[in-house]
Amino acid sequence: MKFDNVALVSIGHLVPPLEITSDWIESELADVYARLKLPAGRLEGMSGIRSRRMWGPSARLSDCSAFSCRLALEAAGISAREVGCLIHASVCREYLEPATACRVHHLVGIPQDSWVYDVSNACLGVMNGAAQISMMIESSQIRAGLVVGTEDARGLMRATLDQLKNDEHLTRQTIKPAFASLTIGSGSCAWLLANRDWLREKGVPHGSAIRAAVAVARTEFHDLCQSDTDQAGASMQPIMNTHSEQLLEAGLETGREAFESLLKESGWSRDSFAATICHQVGAAHRRRMLDRLGLKSETDFATFEKLGNTGSVALPTALARAIEDGFLPQRGHCGLLGIGSGVNSLMIGLELGPIAVRSTEAF
Repeated sequence: MKFDNVALVSIGHLVPPLEITSDWIESELADVYARLKLPAGRLEGMSGIRSRRMWGPSARLSDCSAFSCRLALEAAGISAREVGCLIHASVCREYLEPATACRVHHLVGIPQDSWVYDVSNACLGVMNGAAQISMMIESSQIRAGLVVGTEDARGLMRATLDQLKNDEHLTRQTIKPAFASLTIGSGSCAWLLANRDWLREKGVPHGSAIRAAVAVARTEFHDLCQSDTDQAGASMQPIMNTHSEQLLEAGLETGREAFESLLKESGWSRDSFAATICHQVGAAHRRRMLDRLGLKSETDFATFEKLGNTGSVALPTALARAIEDGFLPQRGHCGLLGIGSGVNSLMIGLELGPIAVRSTEAF
């Protein structure tokens, strides 16, 4: 889909305060490593992830998401009263019902006549929410919208470590599906999108124009990465099994199809991209994805080494960090290259302009 009048105006994100290193995780699994004769450093060596962040034990998803929303609004100088849609789009949520978006809406002070709901699509949730809000803005249903997500990896990591420690029949082969779960980190990120004409009228910098969004669904691969049955709430401790090699190959091909579609929809050439942001899975995924798409690693920004894979907020946060680090040029095209289990791919083409970012370490 093409867009003429939608901008990504600002980003707010939180950095969880607790650092969990891959070395620490391996120390927790020292007996398992010794029994299976696994070399130290395997986790970081396979993934390129040195550390990931975790929330403190009292952190609540909706509090973190509301904080990220406020940061995005403050960065743009736009009031919560002017937001017409709030989508909460992370894998993690607080209850089966109501939608986590409801409490976030209440805390942020968004109007009663706004659209308020949750979206869930694995690592693509925030990207999907941004695409939905863009459609609402382009069709003049709303002037501005917020999409936000907060991922909490504590339960998944604890459950995975406990499972591996207590499985007496574990082998070098059967441990493989659990490794992806040990790369997951926590994070929170909100994107504020708005009508560009409305921004001009308000005298607000126009942000980066969203010019195109495309989706490709290869759902024959839906069973390559699955958690157990649905568990909502802060105490959830899911177990995930990931067929990493097969998922990688399926994701690469799905991403290739999506990128070709993005080139066609935007009318841009492969060489015209000044920067790209991949989904932050790990080193092998990034290297092979860029190679498959014919893109340069020098113009792609990565955060997985220090933050791990933070699910739906991984790519959105990486974009914010790229801006904070001065990595993105002031002008040019930027590709947001999203991939999620299912297997789905959603890619967005940005025409770069000033995006305001605010962040803090909290909770």
